[in-house]
Amino acid sequence: MIHLKKNEGEIIFINGPVVKARNMADFKMREMVMVGEKKLIGEVISIDGDEGTIQVYEETEGLKPLEKVVSKGRPLSLKLGPGMIGNIFDGIERPLQKIDEISEGFIAEGIGLISIDEKKKWEVKLCACEGDFLTEGTIFGNVQETSLIIHRLLIPPGIKGRVKWIAKSGSYNVEETLVVLEDENGNEHNLKMYQEWAVRDPRPVKERLPIELPLVTGQRVLDIFFPIAKGGTAAIPGGFGTGKTMTQHQLAKWSDADIIVYIGCGERGNEMTEVLEDFPKLIDPKTNKPIMERTILIANTSNMPVAAREASIYTGITMAEYFRDMGYHVAVMADSTSRWAEALREISGRLEEMPAEEGYPAYLPSRLAQFYERAGYVTTLNGEEASVTIIGAVSPAGGDFSEPVTENTKRYVNAFLGLDKRLAYARHYPAINWLTSYSGYIKILDDWYSENVSDNALDIRNRFMEILHKENKLQEIVQLVGEDVLPDDQRLILEISKIIKIGYLQQNAFHKIDTYVPIKKQYEMLKLIDHLYKRGYEGIKKGIPISQIKDRKIFNDVAKMKYTIPNNDLRGIEKLKEEIDGYYDELMEKYE
Repeated sequence: MIHLKKNEGEIIFINGPVVKARNMADFKMREMVMVGEKKLIGEVISIDGDEGTIQVYEETEGLKPLEKVVSKGRPLSLKLGPGMIGNIFDGIERPLQKIDEISEGFIAEGIGLISIDEKKKWEVKLCACEGDFLTEGTIFGNVQETSLIIHRLLIPPGIKGRVKWIAKSGSYNVEETLVVLEDENGNEHNLKMYQEWAVRDPRPVKERLPIELPLVTGQRVLDIFFPIAKGGTAAIPGGFGTGKTMTQHQLAKWSDADIIVYIGCGERGNEMTEVLEDFPKLIDPKTNKPIMERTILIANTSNMPVAAREASIYTGITMAEYFRDMGYHVAVMADSTSRWAEALREISGRLEEMPAEEGYPAYLPSRLAQFYERAGYVTTLNGEEASVTIIGAVSPAGGDFSEPVTENTKRYVNAFLGLDKRLAYARHYPAINWLTSYSGYIKILDDWYSENVSDNALDIRNRFMEILHKENKLQEIVQLVGEDVLPDDQRLILEISKIIKIGYLQQNAFHKIDTYVPIKKQYEMLKLIDHLYKRGYEGIKKGIPISQIKDRKIFNDVAKMKYTIPNNDLRGIEKLKEEIDGYYDELMEKYE
């Protein structure tokens, strides 16, 4: 006979990552547990009387009925503290580099819930005194985690009181007590360098603020045509090979967020390998320091346990909120939410739940909503303005945007950057289709563009969008009867559209000048193409034939200016403008 203690269950059935156990009446929903003799990490996802269902975050091969389930006494939680930046974790915050040292090449079963390094010493500068009254979110110390990031030590949410004792500034590990806080009831709280937080609970803020700032990415198609806002949400859907991962890599490399949290959720191992190989070599354009000094990587590749994949995006967003609470602007790249949804579908199937559309669980929309609503521009508990921006890739099978994950994602994001396989196969990157994509932030950010770029930047953008839509309709005629039947003003639209698409919207991630373009140069390029169109249209109205309007050298020079004009010296654009004016002035005189 097996005698079970309180909060100690017993396995009765194993179905892949889903384990059923009895004697679970004293357990709680979402409680973290250790399963079996190998002490596999799991989470209670349902309780029905005496029986409970556990979602196991490791391989369950070898588990047997009658093995014990032991409660950890808390929900699935993360240790949030110094050592996260520049590190790579799995879906439940276990450091993969450290695991590789323990069991080379594999994550050993039952390795435990190791997270940030508990032995490493950090130089701590404490900034409170005995007798100070500190409330939740107050900074009581600072750690220089990397040369780019100061890790601010915060009073955890829900705790306030008077400082009874505080350590001296110096070298400590994360497990040493730095402050003893006494609350109004006389209870003492020992504060360390880290906080523990349940991944599925959003961290509290003082106030949610209206969105007013763009996330500047250095990518022309985004910054000017389809902007993403700081604190906003965006989706990048596209079929296989359309460049979702590449686009997110570009955003992670060049966006002006203070910290990047990159979640490889169900990615192939080679894609995460590319990130690991590329990012340490990349230099941040703003600071000339390695970009890994402000990046956290979470890798839950397609051959890792499915249940941990489901947890990985909650791990990533919790880390992002933690750094947001310090006053940083954080960008979360989730690649891809489709594979996360597939993990939901598999676990739902193992639970024998009634499936909804295409086999996905009926609660898929609410889970997507819960994830994306954790984005926002906020006032933190200590009064700082900060943000979490979420950019999620979506991988619809065959590029079918009508499938459930894409359709439901569209309901909760404000920027939809649809990737087109025809553009991708034509080597047009980023392969963002200007006809199907949209951004709900254009009107919201109008004041910022007026103050920081130009009063007419968005007017030109809108005019170009109109030209591109006209060109799409004209192409239908061209394919039927040829271009020669079109009047010259419509043929000019076709020619200018080529320059907009090839010279502006297409961007080379591997070119040292074109990979990142400051927004000032983006605007000057936009303005020059607009000027070329106006001068050409003026000539058409005076009866000058399109063969003369379209000077091959000038049009080629304008299309190539993204490569030929340095980002820090825009005099070449002014020279091009003079060349355009000189040519058309001479042409006008000739046809007077």
